[in-house]
Amino acid sequence: QVQLVESGGGLVQAGGSLKLSCSASGRTLSAYRMGWFRQCPGKEREFLAVITWSTGRISYADSVKGRFTISRDNAKNTVYLQMNSLKPEDTAVYYCAATTRGLWFEYEYEYWGQGTQVTVSS
Repeated sequence: QVQLVESGGGLVQAGGSLKLSCSASGRTLSAYRMGWFRQCPGKEREFLAVITWSTGRISYADSVKGRFTISRDNAKNTVYLQMNSLKPEDTAVYYCAATTRGLWFEYEYEYWGQGTQVTVSS
């Protein structure tokens, strides 16, 4: 089993920045890829970014490339999502997730955190 806990959400003004954290615990974390997703009210869950524990290989969704940055600290078993130039349409619940296969699709991820709310005011 893998346990994931997100933190760092909150209320920010448009144009501001926010850094989310996901603390992970479990066995053989090096075998996992860690992803960030978000879900806007009334919308489908959306893939944002993914990083591997072992090598740090990264992939981004086109919608956030250039504004969001994913990273990890292996010693702390933590992954991060740095979000810059935030817009009101970024308002959503943000989730971290873990998978041993795939990269971009929600159904491929076996474990999920509880989510953290991000609200961007105009």
